[in-house]
Amino acid sequence: MRFRIDGSLQQVQVLAKKVQMGLVSRLKILSKLDIAEKRLPQDGRISVRMEDRPIDFRVSTIPSKWGEKVCMRILDKSNTILRLDKLISHQESLALVRDMIAQPYGIIYVTGPTGSGKTTTLYSALAELNDPDVNISTAEDPIEYDLPRINQVQVHKDIGLDFARILRAFLRQDPDIILVGETRDKETAHIAVEAALTGHLVFTTLHTNDAAGAFTRLGEMGVEPFLMSSSTIGIIAQRLTKRLCPHCKEPYTPDEMALKYMGLPANGGHTFYHPPAGGCDRCSFSGYKGRVGVYEVLRMNAALRKLVVGGGKSEEIAAVAVQNGMKTLKDYSVWLLENGLTTMEEVLQVVSVRE
Repeated sequence: MRFRIDGSLQQVQVLAKKVQMGLVSRLKILSKLDIAEKRLPQDGRISVRMEDRPIDFRVSTIPSKWGEKVCMRILDKSNTILRLDKLISHQESLALVRDMIAQPYGIIYVTGPTGSGKTTTLYSALAELNDPDVNISTAEDPIEYDLPRINQVQVHKDIGLDFARILRAFLRQDPDIILVGETRDKETAHIAVEAALTGHLVFTTLHTNDAAGAFTRLGEMGVEPFLMSSSTIGIIAQRLTKRLCPHCKEPYTPDEMALKYMGLPANGGHTFYHPPAGGCDRCSFSGYKGRVGVYEVLRMNAALRKLVVGGGKSEEIAAVAVQNGMKTLKDYSVWLLENGLTTMEEVLQVVSVRE
């Protein structure tokens, strides 16, 4: 049995082989899955109340060589929505994101790998916009958290209810804001862009490495450059790193190689932070407590629109965005390092540091 705590897997117990079948069957019964079907992957959900809080366990099973493997994702429904200022530590980036979500129409893409906190960012943005006079509809697969006053629709592929079909139905439902859980095919991408161009504010996620790479990905899905440039408000690329324990972190002066790697001058008098050996009792002696986001916020402007319409490469788009003041994932990481929020080792695990 392993728990993933703050992004790292930790082994907590080794059970005897003889309990495997009974334990898996029990979890399948609680999740309302077919206990006789051991050859196919299955997905279910367990809802319980613990310490008077609603907790959901998302359960996934797969058949493996040595029996079924079960993965459970814990969702604390009482601790759902964080404000954007709790996620984005850097004030200028926060102001930029708040300016983007305040626009009346257009599309905002949130990009990053699986488990980088994209859904949390989107929910937090919706929470700031969620007023009784705003009609918000979301298409999700699966619905992770229940949001008050928001119309949440679950994707159901078995009956043909995919993102594209839900999105088409939304356009007949008088929405102000639409959230599409993921843009993963040509049809969904086109309808989302169409919705953005017809006076709706659209939020969605993409799988790309950085903000500028979103245009390349959309191009691969067949979205024309002129549609991308006219519909896009901005792109938020993000990663998650472990947050240093504020009670026991220790300052140090990084060596020349580390500074060069992060694009900093060797004689700048920089101070980074690291956890002490053994940590403290407030961070369970690990040196880390919670996680912190690394953000790259690309806000569209006239120069970028012109470049996107002309079919510019992602490197060129990124270069122009940086000239216009965009803080790259690398730059944001340096800010986190200097403010003692994370460590060099953590940054290198999640951010690609290119020359």
